[in-house]
Amino acid sequence: MTSPKPLRILFLCTGNSCRSQMAEGWTRALHRGKIEAFSAGTQPAGINPLAVQVMREAGVDLSGHRSKHLSEFLGQPFDYVVTLCDDVHAACPVFPGARKTVHAGFPDPARAAGSPDEVLAEFRRVRDLIRDFVVRIPESLSTL
Repeated sequence: MTSPKPLRILFLCTGNSCRSQMAEGWTRALHRGKIEAFSAGTQPAGINPLAVQVMREAGVDLSGHRSKHLSEFLGQPFDYVVTLCDDVHAACPVFPGARKTVHAGFPDPARAAGSPDEVLAEFRRVRDLIRDFVVRIPESLSTL
């Protein structure tokens, strides 16, 4: 008996620097073998070092990740494409090759203001929000 084919999910945000990288990292860590996770952006900006730091604190290594443009994934089949920011959701409401495109917006921690400790706290808060969303995949996707 063969095991079921893993779900393929592409997470999109603008810079592919924080939110989509976190979602990809969490999904790979929490759903290994069940979900193939990828991430990209409309304007790749390099991975934010604070995203790498807060994910490392949670036991997820993003150091080998790179920012990718969504064009790298055009023509590939995905069960879900998940937009994580309002800008990408507006610019890319339908992704070619996706069985379903859904929106799950999260605040951009890279836009956080305040002291270094306050900015780091916002990165941790968003990291945990994304983890809570990813833990419930695929159930969370079916409700969107």
